[in-house]
Amino acid sequence: MPPVPSPRQARRLALYALTVCVLAVAAAVVSFAQGSWIGIVWVLLAGLSSNMTWYYFKRQKTRSSVTG
Repeated sequence: MPPVPSPRQARRLALYALTVCVLAVAAAVVSFAQGSWIGIVWVLLAGLSSNMTWYYFKRQKTRSSVTG
């Protein structure tokens, strides 16, 4: 994989990160509903993956507008 993903690869990575974010939020809700504090780990993972989603969507938008 090249160090800088193409716009198509960036879009795919953003969608994967968004999927992980949604699943992590669901896991956090279930964990907290069951009274488990492991939900904190899921919240942190959701935060990380949401930042990755934002980054890759923004990178894809910037690269596609620069390349035409």
